[in-house]
Amino acid sequence: GAPEIRGWNRKKAPNMPNPNPDALEFLLTRRSRPSKTLGQPVPDRSELLPILTAAARTPDHGKLEPWRFIVLSRPSLLRLADLAEARGRELGLPDDKIYKGHAPIRTGHLAVAVIEVQKPSEKIPPLEQTYSAGAVCLALLNAALASGWGANWLSGWPSHDRHFMTEGLKLASHERIAGLIHIGTETTVPPERPRPEIDAITTWQDS
Repeated sequence: GAPEIRGWNRKKAPNMPNPNPDALEFLLTRRSRPSKTLGQPVPDRSELLPILTAAARTPDHGKLEPWRFIVLSRPSLLRLADLAEARGRELGLPDDKIYKGHAPIRTGHLAVAVIEVQKPSEKIPPLEQTYSAGAVCLALLNAALASGWGANWLSGWPSHDRHFMTEGLKLASHERIAGLIHIGTETTVPPERPRPEIDAITTWQDS
């Protein structure tokens, strides 16, 4: 029979664009996996490449490519976790905040750091470049999930600390961490979490 998507039937709306029910179903049911539940194996380079390629197909006003990727293996993550822990103590942060900053990095087996790269442009404001970097994070997360891996988008205070960015990832002054996308094998199925009530966050304007 004719495919139906949320009540739409192609016979009733012949001019409707050609739908992709599988893609829509994925987006309607996608769920991040807690990073602490991600185990091994992790994708190798050949498996990660199409995920990165999909992430790069993201809205990018002016074709600036205001982002890049740094793939972090287990040794790199351990080094960064040590740096985050030491940096937290240097800043005099409370123990619980220090732990929350380094623990997710320390338990990871593979992560992709999405780096926002601000580029000078007379037409594209910096904020739009930031939005594009955020879109890349979500695209990377969804591409990993669609590929069958568990994945989670994390940040935390180390990601916003300039010393951590410079010392740990050698970022330039016009670069910063948009997100750390942890990827691995899902070990437990997380429960569904509450989702927004669409009617409560949607306004329809007809004039």
